[in-house]
Amino acid sequence: MTTMTQTSARFREFKMPDVGEGLTEAEILKWFVQPGDTVTDGQVVCEVETAKAAVELPIPFDGVVHELRFPEGTTVDVGQVIITVDVAPGTPEEAAPAPAASAAPAAPEAPAEEPKGRTPVLVGYGVAESSTKRRPRKGAAPEAAAVAAAVQAELNGHGAPAAPEPEAPVTRPLAKPPVRKLAKDLGVDLASVVPTGKDGIITREDVHAAAAPAEAAAPAPVSAAEPVTAAADEAEATVSARETRIPIKGVRKAIAQAMVGSAFTAPHVTEFVTVDVTRTMKLVAELKEDKDMAGVRVNPLLIIAKALLVAIKRNPGVNAAWDEANQEIVQKHYVNLGIAAATPRGLIVPNIKDAHDKTLPQLAEALGELVATARDGKTSPAAMAGGTVTITNVGVFGVDTGTPILNPGESAILAVGAIRLQPWVHKGKVKPRQVTTLALSFDHRLVDGELGSKVLADVAAILEQPKRLITWA
Repeated sequence: MTTMTQTSARFREFKMPDVGEGLTEAEILKWFVQPGDTVTDGQVVCEVETAKAAVELPIPFDGVVHELRFPEGTTVDVGQVIITVDVAPGTPEEAAPAPAASAAPAAPEAPAEEPKGRTPVLVGYGVAESSTKRRPRKGAAPEAAAVAAAVQAELNGHGAPAAPEPEAPVTRPLAKPPVRKLAKDLGVDLASVVPTGKDGIITREDVHAAAAPAEAAAPAPVSAAEPVTAAADEAEATVSARETRIPIKGVRKAIAQAMVGSAFTAPHVTEFVTVDVTRTMKLVAELKEDKDMAGVRVNPLLIIAKALLVAIKRNPGVNAAWDEANQEIVQKHYVNLGIAAATPRGLIVPNIKDAHDKTLPQLAEALGELVATARDGKTSPAAMAGGTVTITNVGVFGVDTGTPILNPGESAILAVGAIRLQPWVHKGKVKPRQVTTLALSFDHRLVDGELGSKVLADVAAILEQPKRLITWA
């Protein structure tokens, strides 16, 4: 499927696609092309961040870039045109497509004719065709349609805009949400503010300047806010001497929604066990020297993952999901093992598909690929879909344990604490041993205390005596 519309025989449009799982918007992180650059079919033109991951978007045709509709850092709705391409450069001039036609109505006297038919989106069909053009620019005046598109992108997720009246142009002052809040707090009418920002957008400095006369007339209760750089404005972060406000979007917004939904939907129970993992650590050291494990990373997480898979095999009832709509418990006969990964963009949980079928070397290879992809910010939405149980390794931060929250749709999550040298009774004597604490949270609708306890006890028993990986498997 492609994500383009054909506005004329010469210019073609590429729309923001739905990159998977019904996502409604994405933020443009980086453009890899500029107007005038030649592009070929399949060439990556930009990188976008959805609520789940960063994704590179390829263009589905050849040509020369005519216009980039949105700057980097803009959040764009799925279905909006993000780039137009001249597919027949060098031919006689003809009308170019309207830059931001999808965001603002055109003047009645200059409509653009478009062919009728379905409009392909990134995945499937259904987005309505754009059928309007913008008035030509007059001198250095801001392009109202393009600015309106930028403002609409900033307001994504705050409801659909009211239908504009065809006889009146858009007169709403242009400002980002943090600036609007600042104006409201200071009692400044944005309609009276003279904009100095790019494309006629009102900045924080403009609001402060408009509020200055009022502040001079009365003692200011607080000191003026620190100046904010243009870069900070572009990042949409509101900075003052005492606090910084960061818009909730992208991965952080998805994390918040998922955690709140999970915490208040699935009744969580968390159990703990402290275990001597000295023998597991010896096994890890031996496997690092094993020629069959050459080329893959061997660490305690690998053995813990294998132990959990064996425990699930012995207690299959824990590997299930609650189907509220159909009032059914869905028993999974496969294990897609999630691994919680901290990335610069936030927490993500990609999973290893059919982990139960993998040998130890295959599991090690899959773990290595998963971690490397996550650190590079290249994890795809598909890699994070369909998980059944998850492991979160809080021990890498020096933490002993925690009470992990279930990944939505999953039945259990195992938290692994730091492995420390501690005094431990071994064969009747107190000796220094390598010890860790495990915590298992599970959905009490699906998993009773007995079942959850058996799973956790099995994992601990395997880590204490790794030979059980053979006898129990």
